[in-house]
Amino acid sequence: MSKQLPQRPTGAFIGASWAALFVGAGTFLVGLWNSTMQLNERGYYFTLLMYGLFAAVSLQKSVRDRLEGVKVTAIYFALCWVSLLLSVLLLTVGLWNATLAPSEKGFYAMSFVLSLFAAVAVQKNVRDVALSQDAGSGYVDSGKE
Repeated sequence: MSKQLPQRPTGAFIGASWAALFVGAGTFLVGLWNSTMQLNERGYYFTLLMYGLFAAVSLQKSVRDRLEGVKVTAIYFALCWVSLLLSVLLLTVGLWNATLAPSEKGFYAMSFVLSLFAAVAVQKNVRDVALSQDAGSGYVDSGKE
């Protein structure tokens, strides 16, 4: 039984994914830098961004591993989901209670969500490019050790 390898993503999609990641995370960080928030509030939102990005990439990798037949433990898979949902919940609670203008709250929420989506797309592209390069060289790792 042969496995169908994913096609290599186009350069335009790879570029758009990276651009979305830089725009999303960059605007979030510039917004924090220019904000009048206290340093501890800035740290809270910065940590949520980093935690959310890591959780999104980890979840994407876990989902993809499972689709490709690579063993992912249920506890790790659940932890990925909990981490992603927790980062979104914590951002929501933080923004809900923040003394920011509604437009600023929307700015942070949208740049956060854009960053998470873009991180998943970039991770997918990195993996697809690596698989297509491995397939071109005749080497395909089954993921089993």
